[in-house]
Amino acid sequence: MENPSNLLLKVSRRLFDHVDQQARFIEALVNPQPFSPCILWCHEKPEIPPFAAEIPTPWQPQFVDRLHIEEKPGKHPLHQQGYFYCLDFSSVFAASILLTINQPVPLVFDMCAAPGGKGIFAWKALKPDLLLSNEVIGKRLGMLISNLKRCQIHPSGVVNRDSSIFAEVLSQSSDLVIVDAPCTGQSLLAKGEKAPGCFHHTSINKSANRQKRIIANSAQLVAPQGYLAYMTCTYSPEENEEVCEWLLEKFPHFQAVEVSHLLSYQSHLTTIPCYRMFPQDGLGAGAFTVLFKNMAEGESNKVSLETITSMCKYYSFTKTE
Repeated sequence: MENPSNLLLKVSRRLFDHVDQQARFIEALVNPQPFSPCILWCHEKPEIPPFAAEIPTPWQPQFVDRLHIEEKPGKHPLHQQGYFYCLDFSSVFAASILLTINQPVPLVFDMCAAPGGKGIFAWKALKPDLLLSNEVIGKRLGMLISNLKRCQIHPSGVVNRDSSIFAEVLSQSSDLVIVDAPCTGQSLLAKGEKAPGCFHHTSINKSANRQKRIIANSAQLVAPQGYLAYMTCTYSPEENEEVCEWLLEKFPHFQAVEVSHLLSYQSHLTTIPCYRMFPQDGLGAGAFTVLFKNMAEGESNKVSLETITSMCKYYSFTKTE
């Protein structure tokens, strides 16, 4: 194994108490191994599966397949035709908290949406009346719109505004708000990709402050008895557990929800029910995820379709399911 940086060593010691756990985590980042490809079936699966699939995990939804390592789903004609969406299995882990929601969610708002995987998961799992996907970075809009079009996600809208705008315009309107927060992207290393400075405390603190701003604005969108899902693809506690603790202190009417199918992934770094996947588990590059519920009573604010469509860069009306 190559010599890990001092910053990586420091993070590993914060995450794991035992030296062997630290070593396995570092090995997964310094000498990354390929993970099985994964697909989310946006529409009905073909009767004859086009890919060889691994045995599902207990928490894996039926509309997701983790494939044999040699499969190349992105090159299959069904991909271009929009039958499925390719994603990292860590994203399935993170989004699986949404399977705990057992009430109607007419409006789903995906705050940091591009390239679209978490929103598509929510659309497939919860069948909302409308999926509204926001992406503040203009150059990422094309990718998001393209994926929603290709996968025929209807009805859906794409917006391009800062989270603070929605906290005012769409206050207490959304039954589910997803925050797949921008982060230092430390798990990119487990995929063999670059993430310069991802373990430096300056980058981590800058990212954590941005996450707190986004999640605070997002919390204001959540209707009474609605849900807020927070997730990242990074490992630092400052960007994960500490953001959750900060949110609950600032918004005491929110409560973290226990996700029974992920109990074995419970983070030992906090008493809040939140969950982590690590790359050394061999399933995916890693993720952090938590589901909050707005415990306040009352009615949600109704937002007119005209108001929503007036903000949209893209809107698709047809509902196929």
